[in-house]
Amino acid sequence: MEDKKLPRREREKLRQRQEMLATALDLFSQKGYHNVSMHEVAEQAEFAIGTIYKFFQNKEDLYRALVLEQCDKFEDALIQAIETPDDEIEKLRNYVRTRSERFRSNLPFVRLFLAESRGVSFNIKAGLNEELRKRYYNFLERLASVFDRGIKNKRFKKIADPYYLAAALDSVIDASLLLWLDAPERHPYPEDPDTILDIFFRGLIDP
Repeated sequence: MEDKKLPRREREKLRQRQEMLATALDLFSQKGYHNVSMHEVAEQAEFAIGTIYKFFQNKEDLYRALVLEQCDKFEDALIQAIETPDDEIEKLRNYVRTRSERFRSNLPFVRLFLAESRGVSFNIKAGLNEELRKRYYNFLERLASVFDRGIKNKRFKKIADPYYLAAALDSVIDASLLLWLDAPERHPYPEDPDTILDIFFRGLIDP
């Protein structure tokens, strides 16, 4: 349902929630999760502290909501990338391109998540990690289906189980993006998705 179809009061609640999440992302990414209080988020977002607690039980709940919302957007974009009417190779190009675009256009969140993935409390990590792991495995199944169809359509050779091919492609993209994030001048991220895909399509050994 589009926001404009919601009742005015619901649209206002959604707007307030989005402002709180955006403010939390800004503060968490600047100062770190443990160095920001709910009072600070409320003050920066210009809401009464009681208002923010109507939306989120505590700071852990706020952080969890922030991570899941960002993951929703990320996942939606990736699903769209591989569900285009293109052939299997073009779907993979779309996927590689979209993964890098979403990563590089959301650096504040990426840096926050990487920094806090080991630092947030055990309680939030336990529930959040389980949810994210489940989402990741479900998406890998979707990506594996692209390899599977490509094999059935004789576009790819069956060199491995499609699920492992999906996981391997994801790992190569992640490694390339993290190298770029750590040292962009030394490890520039390849703009052409085929630079990544050629690792799979051509391999290392000359025929």
